[in-house]
Amino acid sequence: MLWSALLLPPCASDPNTPLPPSLDALRAVAVWALQFTPRVTLSEDAVLMEVEASTRLFGGKRALRDRVVTEAAELGVQKVAWASTSLAAHALARCNIENGFKRPLAELLDRLPMESLSAVRPHATTLAQTGCRTLGDLRALPRAGLARRFGRELRQALDRAYGHEPEAHEWEVLPDTFRARLELPFRVEHAPALLQGARRLLVQMCGWLAARHAGTTAFTLHWWHDSMRTRDAGSGGQLTVGTADPTRDVEHLCRLLAEHLAKLQLLAPVGDLELTADEVHDQGDANLSLLPDTVHEGEAAHLTLERMAARLGPDAIKRCRVHEDHRQEWMAHWQPAADPLPRRPAASTELPQPTWALREPLKLAVRNHRPVYQGELQLLAGPQRIEAGWWDRDEDAGTGRLVVRDYWVAESKHAGLLWVFQIKLGDSVAWYLHGIFG
Repeated sequence: MLWSALLLPPCASDPNTPLPPSLDALRAVAVWALQFTPRVTLSEDAVLMEVEASTRLFGGKRALRDRVVTEAAELGVQKVAWASTSLAAHALARCNIENGFKRPLAELLDRLPMESLSAVRPHATTLAQTGCRTLGDLRALPRAGLARRFGRELRQALDRAYGHEPEAHEWEVLPDTFRARLELPFRVEHAPALLQGARRLLVQMCGWLAARHAGTTAFTLHWWHDSMRTRDAGSGGQLTVGTADPTRDVEHLCRLLAEHLAKLQLLAPVGDLELTADEVHDQGDANLSLLPDTVHEGEAAHLTLERMAARLGPDAIKRCRVHEDHRQEWMAHWQPAADPLPRRPAASTELPQPTWALREPLKLAVRNHRPVYQGELQLLAGPQRIEAGWWDRDEDAGTGRLVVRDYWVAESKHAGLLWVFQIKLGDSVAWYLHGIFG
């Protein structure tokens, strides 16, 4: 078994009267941890997760360890430890020992102070008077006398920590919706500075999304003003950020939020933040793009467009989207880059589509009843009839975009493969060049 203990710092700054972390702080880390394994449970001051079955999924133990340590630090986790039992990992984390596999578990635990095990703490004073200082001293006591004097719970905790008895836990359940709140350590007067606290909430949200195998296309950052505010400032405000495609990329969401916060002016100092995931969609993990789309190869093109749109305005950057239409001129439409893209329509054409389409079809000369473009064309495939369009009107011309065409794939000795069509003009036939294959 491979257990990890994520230790959170106490709430009180006084070392003589430390308070355990709040339940909300523990559950926030637990929700994030559910992306690695469904076996996550809460302890007094730590989140425990069993990840033996997940190591291969995340690239091995070293890769999983590096990711957990890096991301957990952004959520306020103070120490991380690994061991073969949950109680052992928890005890090692309290003693600032990360790796519980370098030496035999019993050898490591025997050297720890006995207070590192929660079940010992109620009896620490009495046990210290008997000369016990470490878990090894405690384990050396007679088992029957230890259970009779201090209860079976202490002996069972020792056996479970050393792996001699099975452990039982109550597992955390992933919530159906995401809503997380954070009290800022200081009052923030400028909107860009909200990103420091908002990033922590975004890390939590992306962990929740990963556990659901989903991504978000819209999230909202809420803030509440400090109680010492003017009456005109109101209680707070909110900012909704949208993306064209579902994503759970923390860095991209932070960059988008930073662009929006840079244009925002707070009406009063802010003391609390809350983040909600408004629109959630299923998102697969496979990369089906032919273009670089990983953090190792640089930022993807659509993420760059979204960031530029957030900086320059929603209508300043546009992208092309495919529209479900059998007429070539109206298959593509331009929309703001930040708007969600519809699902790509299924192919509904018999002939292959050209790599480049002309803005306006070019009328071709005809020789020997054949169209001519850098020589006579050899018709290879077709015809494919495309007609109708009565439902689509050109408002400027006041007419419908009605077409009746027979498309062919043709070959030119000098120009390569071409996409041409013919239409009837009275008693004659006219040929047009409409596209070129790459």
